Amino acid sequence: MAMDTKSPMSEPGLPRLLSQRSGVPAFRVMDVMEEAARREAAGDSVIHMEVGQPGTPAPRAALEAVAQALTTQRLGYTTALGLPALRERIARHYQEWYGAYVDPNQVVVTAGSSAGFVLSFLALFDVGAKVVLPSPGYPCYRHILTALGQVPYVARTDADSRWMPTAAQLDAAAADGAEGLLIASPANPTGTMLDAARLAEIAQACRRNRMWLISDEIYHGLTYEAPAETALSVAPEAIVINSFSKYFSMTGWRIGWLIVPPQLVRPIERLAQNLYISPPGVSQVAALAAFEARDELEANKQVYRANRDLLLNELPKAGFRKIVPADGAFYLYVDVSDLTSDSAAFCRQMLADTGIAATSGLDFDEERGHQFMRFSYAGTTAEMAEAAKRLRAWSNLKG
Repeated sequence: MAMDTKSPMSEPGLPRLLSQRSGVPAFRVMDVMEEAARREAAGDSVIHMEVGQPGTPAPRAALEAVAQALTTQRLGYTTALGLPALRERIARHYQEWYGAYVDPNQVVVTAGSSAGFVLSFLALFDVGAKVVLPSPGYPCYRHILTALGQVPYVARTDADSRWMPTAAQLDAAAADGAEGLLIASPANPTGTMLDAARLAEIAQACRRNRMWLISDEIYHGLTYEAPAETALSVAPEAIVINSFSKYFSMTGWRIGWLIVPPQLVRPIERLAQNLYISPPGVSQVAALAAFEARDELEANKQVYRANRDLLLNELPKAGFRKIVPADGAFYLYVDVSDLTSDSAAFCRQMLADTGIAATSGLDFDEERGHQFMRFSYAGTTAEMAEAAKRLRAWSNLKG
């Protein structure tokens, strides 16, 4: 019997076909990170500008709380919604930062923002539902929706819209059957933000079209000109996703949260019980303490500000002149169409020649990403200065 040529598996005795949902594209950032790690293991000097990972550890207060908990607490399962003390502290955070009241009962602690996306998409959308995603945007939005049998509905953004969706695009998407919108402000990869008026306009468009509004706010706290607005300030019915990974410098702890309308708490709780049982207990202890490390976290942000200023000054000297305005997060999204027609190949060559790992725009924009690349400036200022030096030297060699 001839082997099924459509099968990705060739080992005898195994089923021949995998599920279609397992065929989502790779998250290219992670592939670049893996290649960079291989080069480091071989002795190369690599500067990591590919992944959005702070170069600082978890706050000291978080580490101290965990050290104590390891000797005094069981650190077993918590409830599926998270530790009550952490839920209450997250709710208080909204009063402190935004002047917005949040009922602790509407807080859901999650295993990172990634679990928050999965829980939200499952709770809100059936198979086949269309969800609007701005492009360029975080690729895992698309891939998670696809794996769940839902449909990413791409809304192209550009400089004219300041790399954010417009109300007119949402009206058109709703007319085409879209049931929700996911936005991020500050955005990944561009770093651009919605001001209060644009955010209110988008919220009104979602309300007018009976679309769910999901707001990814994981880069809140990392803004350089003006503070970010939470969607809850203009849309109490919005679903907000946040994380301890970025501002709180806790990527590997895999801990985040949702703010959801009251009617969604129990459905999401049921999903969380079955999919995750509970968020990691030790990470919740760390997260609770991290809220009290504001001075340390603000000092970290000043490093990012210095890195941003340095690169905005130095990258043009190395030929990277078309940089998208960067209001927040820790990314620079650069139009490299005057340097290459293949940003993925360009990034691979740059890593090989300079030891600088960065990410092709193809991760974030399947249509135009070959013209763009993203630099993360979440490392140390010394690393950013060395990267600028290497890029200038590389540019001179190529030029």
